[in-house]
Formats: sequence, structure tokens, C-alpha cells
Amino acid sequence: MTATLPTPDLSVEALAEVTAEIAATAADYDRTGDLPWKGVEAAHRAGLLTATVGRQFGGPGLGPRDTARILTAIGEGDASVGLLASNLLISHAGQAARPHWPAAYYDDLLLRSQSGPALVNAVRAEPELGAPARGGLPKTTATRTGDGWVLNGRKAYATGGTGLAYHVVWAVADEPDGDPDRPRVGHLIVPGDLPGITWVDTWDHLGLRASNTHDVIYDGVRLPADAFVEIPRGPDGIYRDPAAAAGPGSFGHPALYIGVARAARTAFAEFARNRVPSALGKPIAGTERIQAVAGEIDLQVVQAETLLHGALLRLEAGDPIAAELSNLKVAIARSVIAATQTAVAALGNPGLSRHNPLERHLRDALCIRVHPPQEDAVLIAGGRRILQK
Repeated sequence: MTATLPTPDLSVEALAEVTAEIAATAADYDRTGDLPWKGVEAAHRAGLLTATVGRQFGGPGLGPRDTARILTAIGEGDASVGLLASNLLISHAGQAARPHWPAAYYDDLLLRSQSGPALVNAVRAEPELGAPARGGLPKTTATRTGDGWVLNGRKAYATGGTGLAYHVVWAVADEPDGDPDRPRVGHLIVPGDLPGITWVDTWDHLGLRASNTHDVIYDGVRLPADAFVEIPRGPDGIYRDPAAAAGPGSFGHPALYIGVARAARTAFAEFARNRVPSALGKPIAGTERIQAVAGEIDLQVVQAETLLHGALLRLEAGDPIAAELSNLKVAIARSVIAATQTAVAALGNPGLSRHNPLERHLRDALCIRVHPPQEDAVLIAGGRRILQK
């Protein structure tokens, strides 16, 4: 199927309008924990949620830098919407680069995307295993049958919950002629409305409260033969999870959190302009102390944005920086958290009040640390790399 999907307006003004519309409902969704459909729909109407659909499928086929700008704008409005959008745009970009979905399923996804948001997410973590990037194989199994697969297992942290149109589920293949010591590992493309899928509402998190990152159980879910997409082992025959190191397509999550830091910068400035202590008799924005704090926040945001887009520009230029990408993700995370923490710390109690959006921005910003590769693993790998002969 070739869809007809719009090329979004990525002008500063157009993105700012989308950010404002998404932000208008962010606090309410943060309190209720409901899926932030109004924000998702705003991003969809602007054409942002299909921006990475490949041109061969009738989409605009936008690249990593445009995707980063989109996700920063969405994340500035609502981090939960940004996470849902990031997972979706990464999925479309992967399909554009290397078509691997069953044709009927991707046709259906594109058809849905023409009339409204159709969310996709890679469902990978498990309650016992934890983060796949830490190593190990999933307990979730795809058992080969005469005409397809049967999926069984339980997953954790499945962002999107019942709002997902499709799941991309990490599993081990259980095949009659397979090698039990070296089973195939891959993802299954799973329609979200199939029988045998049960959601368990486990998400009660510090941040990203509207992301609906619940557990999901697959019990005898039947899929066609082409639903399984193998992840190849390395030349040495060892399976390594692709998320264990950052790659060219893994900067969507950092981009959305830069949006969170930008929102914190704006919230701090608005508070400073409007706060007039009786002892001072003028807005605190006129004091050098607050001006210095605002400058520090701005420095951290600019640093994060420059690291993000500098890395993507270097990749476009063909610079050999693959080994540095994980370090850059960690550095961006540090800047995002530093910006939001600085804003909250400078305001004291008002910065921690739920009447002020800064406390929500801080909670959301801290979630950047959970996305692989995590900081400790990056530092150990980098240290080993530079210390070896």
C-alpha cells in the first residue's frame, strides 16, 4: 500500500503552536495518568507522527535531525506524548530503512494513520530480566507452528498500554528444527487487538505518568509466519542486544527530554518575571542571582541541543563516531537533568509545588536515565575502550 501522508510544517512558529496545544493538557494527564490522547491527536493533526514514514510508502521520509526537532517540540509540550511519539517515529524509520513488517500489517498501520494516531512500540523488558541492554535472553517465546507462530510471555514497561495499535515484541524462537543452545532471537509484529493479550496496570511512576507503561501478558497469541523478524547474531555467533550501545537512530529519546529542559527554562523565566517579593518590590528576574541561574539553565539546554544536533550532523558527514554515540547520550542526559534541577533548586518551595510545572518537568527529566544504554554501562565500556592496547 502507498499512503498519502502530509509533509509537516517544521517552521519554528508551527512547532511552537503544536507545543502550546500539547502543553495545555499536560498537567491534567499527569494527574490522572490517562493516555494523553489530546496531545497525541494534536501531534497527529500537524503531521508529526508520520514524519518518518518512508517515501516508498507515501510518507515524507524525514531524517534524524528533523525527527529530533519534532520530538523536542512535542517533549516540550508533554514528555509522555513525546515518549509515545518517539517510539512510533523510530518504528516508522526502521521500516523505511529496512522493510520487515508483514505487508498486510504495515498497510493496516498506514491506513489507520491517515485517519488518526496509530501508535507502535517495541515491547522488550521483562519483570525478571529487566532491561534487555543489560544482557540475557527473554523468557517470552514464539513457538513455531505449521502456519505461523504462537506467542507466550509477560513483558514489563510496555509504553502505550491499550493505546497501541501494534506491539513489536522481543522473543526467543522455539522451533522444532532449531538449535536449543543457540535459538533465534527476534521481534514479532503483533496487532494490539488480537485475542490473548491482557494488560496489567502496574505503572505508578515518578515521571512520565501519562505514558501508560504497563505490563502486558501474551497467552497463546497466534501470528502469521512472516510476523517474526530475526535479530542476527554477531560474526562470533554471540547474540548482543542492539540497545546495548547507541546508534544513529537512537537519539529520539534524548531529543524529547531536551524539550523537557526547554519547558523548564520557560517555566523558570515566567515565574521569575512574575514573582515580586514585598521586601524586594520588583520581579526577582531583575536580580543578578536569578539572572545567573537563568544563564546556567540556558547554558545546559544549549549544550544538550548542540551535542544532539552536532552528533547527527557528524553522522550525516560520515565521521567515524560510532564509538562516541553512547557517551553523547549520557552527556545530553546530564545536561537535561542539570537544567531542570537548577531551575527547581533556585526557587525552593515554589519549584517543588504541583501548582508550578517545574516539579513535573523535573520528574519527567529524571526518566532520561532509564533509556539504554545506561550511564554506568556506557562509562565502563568507554573506560575499557580507552584503556585497552
